[in-house]
Amino acid sequence: MKKPAWVIEKERARRAAAAETVWLFGLHAVRDALMNPARERLRLIATPNAADRLAEAIAAAGIAPEIADPRRFPAPLDPGSVHQGAALEVRPLDWGGLRDRCDPRAPGGPAVLLDRVTDPHNVGAILRSAEVFGARAVIAPAHHAAPETGALAKAASGALERLPYLRVRNLADAMQALRAMGWHLLGLDGAAQVTLSEGLRAAGSAPVGLVLGAEGPGLRARTRETCDALVRIPAAGAFGSLNVSNAAAVALYATTLAAHGA
Repeated sequence: MKKPAWVIEKERARRAAAAETVWLFGLHAVRDALMNPARERLRLIATPNAADRLAEAIAAAGIAPEIADPRRFPAPLDPGSVHQGAALEVRPLDWGGLRDRCDPRAPGGPAVLLDRVTDPHNVGAILRSAEVFGARAVIAPAHHAAPETGALAKAASGALERLPYLRVRNLADAMQALRAMGWHLLGLDGAAQVTLSEGLRAAGSAPVGLVLGAEGPGLRARTRETCDALVRIPAAGAFGSLNVSNAAAVALYATTLAAHGA
């Protein structure tokens, strides 16, 4: 009996995901990946100096580095990558499903949902802020969003190894699932009538998801419609705006204060 096309496509996607690898680079990102027991590590390339600086992490990971001449560093990285003499080939992390990571009955902070934020430096900075402020996860669509890359990991400064970065098939569907689980979703929009603090008060004791869109286009129509409310970060001046990573940091800080009654 011939398999349905959707089954064949699902199996193909699973095989492709299993074969995917990522090159992390930079001393900090490589050290954190070496120290992460959940990370499947395949190949480590390091200069003698970098290997010395990573000696403790290399020993903990039980991986033998390939020592490379710094003048002819062989890792397949983009020419502009600041690798600091260390590159590690890994498999992407598997953080499990949305329901497991965002169970409203479990203790934890807010979630951050990203609508087509494609710049890895912005997503890395958001992961870093999300970890600082105790977020449960950063959630983004599997397509049209920054994938797990060396540039993202370097910008995240280790947060990629510790904070779930969940990639979902459809962001609006994931938002609907979160709302059905009891989450209150606030979409950040500079033109909204409601302030962030007002939106947080309306959320009450429900877990909060902060939804941010790409710079320029902002939130897509369906994303906006799926939010419980659209809110803005009040500005002191009439001009200027925050980029998406700064807006995420401010919103996470405000949500943390609200959760503690401040």
